[in-house]
Formats: sequence, structure tokens, C-alpha cells
Amino acid sequence: MPGLALPLSILDLAYIGSGETVADSFRSSVEMARNAERWGYHRIWYAEHHNMPSIASSATSVLIAHVAAHTERIRLGSGGIMLPNHSPLTIAEQFGTLAELHPGRIDLGLGRAPGTDQPTMRALRRDPSAADSFPQDVLELQGYLAGASRIPGVAAIPGAGTHVPLYVLGSSLFGAQLAAALGLPYAFASHFAPDALHDAIAVYRRDFRPSAQLAEPYVIAAVNVIAADTAAEAHRILEQTERTRVERFLGRGRTFTDEEIDMLLEAPAGRQVLAMMRYTAVGTPDTVHDYLAAFAERTGADELMIVSSASERNAWMRSLELVAEVAGLGDRPTVTAD
Repeated sequence: MPGLALPLSILDLAYIGSGETVADSFRSSVEMARNAERWGYHRIWYAEHHNMPSIASSATSVLIAHVAAHTERIRLGSGGIMLPNHSPLTIAEQFGTLAELHPGRIDLGLGRAPGTDQPTMRALRRDPSAADSFPQDVLELQGYLAGASRIPGVAAIPGAGTHVPLYVLGSSLFGAQLAAALGLPYAFASHFAPDALHDAIAVYRRDFRPSAQLAEPYVIAAVNVIAADTAAEAHRILEQTERTRVERFLGRGRTFTDEEIDMLLEAPAGRQVLAMMRYTAVGTPDTVHDYLAAFAERTGADELMIVSSASERNAWMRSLELVAEVAGLGDRPTVTAD
């Protein structure tokens, strides 16, 4: 079976599994990154989330620095930094520091959502209207990294002249329009927000304007993956993952009995949570390969960002390994939008 003809990357949410500590999660992220580098994945991104007991990537730039220090070649970045939570200067300094420490390996994906709930947004000192200035903040950040600050007398040190590549993340037409207008790569969060995927990509490609960073449109589409050695095992992992996901989304820290989770899965709220996983490749490596190939063809994506949804740590790692093998990642040169 031929491998996939486009780069594969990984979104690592730094899950804290049942019975694990935050330190356990970080050790697993390092282990996975070292394996992913060896397996041939193009890049790994980490997402900024806050006040979520199961996700440890809130200090995103710090986690990137830690993983970068334990790897050699693989690109690492944010998927994404929620820019309205921060000043553009602060992010330019953080990612400028990363770029100076690890030249040619750092990406900066940007989103405009808070990455959390309303009380935590207030604790972050975020102005509820901050998202409205997202386009201007992206331009300000871009200026700092280019060494062409838009704020007279203010420079990002480190940061100026590093030209850390920017990516716009989105789950609606807004991000697609902004990425197109600025001539930046566009990453769509179809692993949890599938509804606008095709419309957003169409708008982005139609309206794209070349820039100093990017001459042609470049689309990254995210997709959930559960690959296992047998179909039965893959579907067992999927069922467990669905139960864990519904409990996390609807439980608000509460632990449910198996009977309660069964009821939640059949309730409208539970079905809505499961619908977020519409784009999920599940099964043996060959089945997953065929799904990813068809998904790439339907979307016209230039790169796939896979999310291993397995809630069990060993299954998570094995899934990523099997995808790399069946996709033939180690047998072709890297293609970039950097």
C-alpha cells in the first residue's frame, strides 16, 4: 500500500491520564516527541488551555522549550497560543527566545478564543472584548518578529528578526478570511469543530493573498485517529475514549458511574459532544490510511494534523506509531510551509 502523499503532524494536548500526575504527562509528551521525530512526523503542536484538569499545556511556550531541549530536529509549536490572553510583545519575546535557542524548529500558531471558561478568562485579566483586536494583534506580533515594530521605540528582544512563522488557527470563516488576507498558513480545528471545515477552506483558498511568508495557500486540517493492531481493539479504544470525553466535557470535575455515562451518551448533550469527533479515523492501520487519504482528498489539505484520541497512554503511543508506519513517513522528504 502506498504511503500518504502529504506531511503528517501531531497535536499533543498533554493529557493528564487517569491516575497520572502533571509530571507524568510531560514525560509522556517528551517520549512521544522523541518517537515522532524518529518515526518521521513533520511537527508537533501544543494547545493553550486553562483550568482544565485533564490538560497540562497551559504554559505552552514553556512546554515547547522543554520538549525542544529533548529532541533534535522535529518542528515544535503552538496550536495555538490564544493571542487575546497575552500582549503581542510578550509572545514575540517568548517565541523569539525559542527560535534563538532552537533555530528553524519553532512555529507560532495563533487563535482568538480564550481557551477556557468565563471565570478563568477573568482570572487571566483578559478583557472580554480582546478578541475584537485579534487581527491588529497578529500584525503587531508579526512586526515584532520581523524586526519592523509597529510601536515606535519598542522592539522584541529576543524576537526581532527571528521571523518565526505564523499560522492562523480557526474553526469558522473568520480565521479563514484573516489568514487569506494576511497571506498566512491556515489550520482548521476539524478534530473538534467539524461543521465549517469545507466552507472555511474554500474561502481561504479563494481569497488568499501572497505574502512575504507564503506565496501560495497552505491548509492544515486536523483529524482524530485511533489505530490499533486489530479493528476490535481500535473500536474498544474508541468506545472508551468517547466515554472519557463525555465525562470530561459534561462532568465539570465530577466522576460518573458507568450507568450515568451510558445515560449521558444517549442524551442530547452527550450526542453533541460525540458529534465533535465527526472526523475520526478508527481501525487497523490500512483502514486508517484509507480514511486519511480520502479526508485529504476531500479537503484538499496540504498537511494533516492528527490527534490521537486514545485515553490509554500505551494505545495513544501505539496509534501514532502505526499511522507513521502505514503512511510511510520515514521514506520521503519533508514538505513545509515555513
